[in-house]
Amino acid sequence: MTEGEDKPIKYPDMFHASDLMLLTKTDLLPHLDFDVTLCLDYARRVNPKIKILQVSAKSGEGMTDWLTWIRASREMFRIGQPVRTTG
Repeated sequence: MTEGEDKPIKYPDMFHASDLMLLTKTDLLPHLDFDVTLCLDYARRVNPKIKILQVSAKSGEGMTDWLTWIRASREMFRIGQPVRTTG
């Protein structure tokens, strides 16, 4: 978040190849000039199937969802299934 909402457009290959985007440091939103909606839109333009989680280590927001995603991805890998997710 602190690096700008345009990262998906600046680095499209990275976002296109990703299954998951973590939007971190969401606890800082009140203090930053950051357009969350625009960032999510950019990410989905590059990769319509990307899963997006908003997380904050400070407040704990989104951490349970992230851990659930990690566990599910690990299990899919264990049974030999692709990890690709839907958005």
